Amino acid sequence: MTVTDTLVAPSAQPSTPPQGEQRSLLHRVLDASWLTIVLAILMALLASSVLIAAANAEVQAAAGYFFSRPSDMLGAAWDAIYSAYSALFRGAVFDYQAEGVRRVRPITETMTASVPLILTGLGLAVGFRSGLFNIGAQGQVLVGAAAATWVGISFPLPVVVHVVLACVAAFVVGALWAGIAGFLKARTGANEVIVTIMLNSIAFYLISYLLTTSLLRQGGTRPISPEVAETALMPRMLGLQFRLHWGFVVALLVAVLVWWLMERSVLGFQFRAVGANQRAARTAGIRVNLVFVLVMLVAGGLAGLGGAMQILGTDRTLQATSAGSIGFDAITVALLGRSKPLGTVLAALLFGALRAGSPLMQTSADTPIDIILVIQASIVLLIAAPVLVRELSPLHRVAQLFGYRMKEARA
Repeated sequence: MTVTDTLVAPSAQPSTPPQGEQRSLLHRVLDASWLTIVLAILMALLASSVLIAAANAEVQAAAGYFFSRPSDMLGAAWDAIYSAYSALFRGAVFDYQAEGVRRVRPITETMTASVPLILTGLGLAVGFRSGLFNIGAQGQVLVGAAAATWVGISFPLPVVVHVVLACVAAFVVGALWAGIAGFLKARTGANEVIVTIMLNSIAFYLISYLLTTSLLRQGGTRPISPEVAETALMPRMLGLQFRLHWGFVVALLVAVLVWWLMERSVLGFQFRAVGANQRAARTAGIRVNLVFVLVMLVAGGLAGLGGAMQILGTDRTLQATSAGSIGFDAITVALLGRSKPLGTVLAALLFGALRAGSPLMQTSADTPIDIILVIQASIVLLIAAPVLVRELSPLHRVAQLFGYRMKEARA
């Protein structure tokens, strides 16, 4: 038996078949096929369509006389659903009703909104593939944003140096914050889920306090920092009329770096080995406790860098709510992308599109903006229950049958 076989061997007894071992929820989610993920997204959109129609006033009015003229209710439901999703497309991809460069502005807003999600999602993906369920990205994003803000308002530096120093500070502080959970797990066996959840609350109240002190306070009564210096802002890619900045390119480069780390480096092999089977990894001589710490350092650093991009790229000022829901959305992004760099980038772009298009859905189609949250939550629910997706979708069965026929033909 080779070393590789030892590292990925199941931890069950030799007499127990590998197919029968009970796998964790995290492994089942990460092993979901691309077809299952696509079907989960489509089913989430379908379920949200029902809510869009139910919330529409014209549909509700037509439902009162459904049995006399059912076509009125069905037509109103179709109009509501079409208006909502066309508005989502116009707000996130291409606004065909606008003029000039405003037509392509939506896709740039989608790319801008995806930047912190890509970086934070990549950090969580590293943890998931290493067997650590990091729920503390929200706090890591916030402390990283605070570090970048402090550097951005405290030091008069040249343009490139200022941006790089702010990003490095965010990465280091985010890594150290997440490293607390990694150290406690390695030293005491503390559950990383509980520790990181507690660190989220600590980070929120810590930043809220710092915004009332001279360290980050603007000088007024509002708990908000001064604007970061112009030299610390991420440069715009397409001019001042678009918010898209070079942080998007940085996020793509980081995705390539994470791919190399996890797929081509010795350290990434150790990460994956620990995630596959801790007992076998220890048998092969890997220092599992050290891996726990290193994984959390990398994950927290990437999340902190995501927080820096939120401040240096779009917000410019820090508040206790600057992280928004980036940390929690990034969990879905990482799971939706199967914790692979390419999948994480695509999932972040999808969630960025939902963020960018939701305001136009509300104003143009009179659709509640909470529908976007329903779509996101439905995707998570369906990905976490791949068996449900397979049972409810005839397309999945057709695809499986087609794949089986193709294997028979090749045989």
